[in-house]
Amino acid sequence: MIFRQLFEQDSSTYTYLLACEQSGECVLIDPVIDTVERDLAVLQALGLKLTYTLETHMHADHLTGARKLRAYTGSKIVVSAMDKLACADVGVEENQVFRVGQIELHPLFTPGHTGHHHAYLLDNGMQKVLFSGDALLIEACGRTDFQSGDPVKLYQSITEKFFTLPDETLVYPAHDYEGRQITTIGQEKNRNPRVGNNTSQEAFVAIMNGLNLPYPRKIDFAVPGNELCGECPDNVPEQYRGACEIVQLPPELSRPMKAGDQG
Repeated sequence: MIFRQLFEQDSSTYTYLLACEQSGECVLIDPVIDTVERDLAVLQALGLKLTYTLETHMHADHLTGARKLRAYTGSKIVVSAMDKLACADVGVEENQVFRVGQIELHPLFTPGHTGHHHAYLLDNGMQKVLFSGDALLIEACGRTDFQSGDPVKLYQSITEKFFTLPDETLVYPAHDYEGRQITTIGQEKNRNPRVGNNTSQEAFVAIMNGLNLPYPRKIDFAVPGNELCGECPDNVPEQYRGACEIVQLPPELSRPMKAGDQG
């Protein structure tokens, strides 16, 4: 398997590239509209053609790059089947394996940050890898005060779905705001100040209800835009509209690199 962890600075979002070396099929988990050209350059350098984009949830802090990537590559947009998005091509559900070539991702329904949040578990036979979305971050977790958020459901998602995985399970979150890239289930069980060290559900709910976080600065256009798989609504501020344009790509980004190509 080919794996890359990619970072979008403005929203501190991690996008994950997973590619099956045998088939050449690949998926981008949580792509961001602002870094579509960067992602295309990575795909071209690796000689890959994008097959799928896959969302963990309906994001409030950025517009997804799914629609724009589909326009450029013909990739299929994959979201939770619960979202029932007319713009999506495939819906994922828990207990139904999502395959990318020979890679198998197991969707885990993990509500709480949003009502339809899904994480994705990869088991390569040696070590489990969890793409946790916003449900579980590094020594933190996603907020629960909008988009059908529910601290009780998030506590249950983390303790009953994530913390029952082996301690050595690698955890790749959708965000980190302090320059960290990876954690493990064992580390979060021991060190997470919100939910680790056997924190009770009642204590967790009190912590989450007392965060008093600022209103997300992009939510008013990000959520309606993401309900359209990354189509920019009319209320996108001017400083963010440049990423909305679908333009003619330079030749080097419009095709995968072939064997023997240089550079």
